[in-house]
Order: sequence, then C-alpha cells, then structure tokens
Amino acid sequence: MDSRSAGDFDRQLGEQVRLRRLEIGMSQERLAQLLGVTFQQVQKYEKGVNRIAASRLFDIAAALDVPVNRFFEALAGATPFSVNCERPKGADELLRLYGAIPSVSVRRRVIDLVRVMAAESE
Repeated sequence: MDSRSAGDFDRQLGEQVRLRRLEIGMSQERLAQLLGVTFQQVQKYEKGVNRIAASRLFDIAAALDVPVNRFFEALAGATPFSVNCERPKGADELLRLYGAIPSVSVRRRVIDLVRVMAAESE
C-alpha cells in the first residue's frame, strides 16, 4: 500500500469534517464553494478517499467555524486498529435535523435533553 494513500485515520478525520458540516446545516456544495473546490472533492475528503493536507484542513476549519483541533478530539488515542466509523442507525438524520435548528438556545436544550436521556439508559 502506498504510504500516501488514505487510510482509516483519514476516513475518521473526514467523518469529523462531515459531522461538523451537518451540525451547522451546511451543504457539501456550500463548503466546496468556500474552499474553491468541487463538491465531489468535499465528498472525497469526507469519505477519506482523498487525504486532507494540513493547509486544507485549516481552510476547512475556518469555513466550518471551528478550531482545527476539534477534528482530532474524537480521535484522541486512536490507533490504526481502534478507529471505528460506524454510527447507530438514525444518527445521520438526527445530526441533519439538529443542524437545521436555527436557534442556538434550542440546540443547547436538545443536547441537554439527549444527555439526560443517555444517562438514564446507562
């Protein structure tokens, strides 16, 4: 395998970019426009097909209004053998709908509600 080829870590990083984009309700087309690339390139970044260069990650973070380290927080302690990209059924829809809520205060209340529900199920 070519050492420059995208791997599990790149797929997980792309997933973090995708999650943030959905969180704020931004389309792939809009992100592509902000980055000056095609939406297909954004798809490749998000799927981990193409690796994201450091300078491009900086641009993506600026476009998504987050610090660069946000994309790595979920990857802390990850190894090539521990990265798992699977999400529960319905997670994509939940994230898309969450991103469509215009009110910051309502989004905070949704997070609080989900946090309470998750704690009760443990």
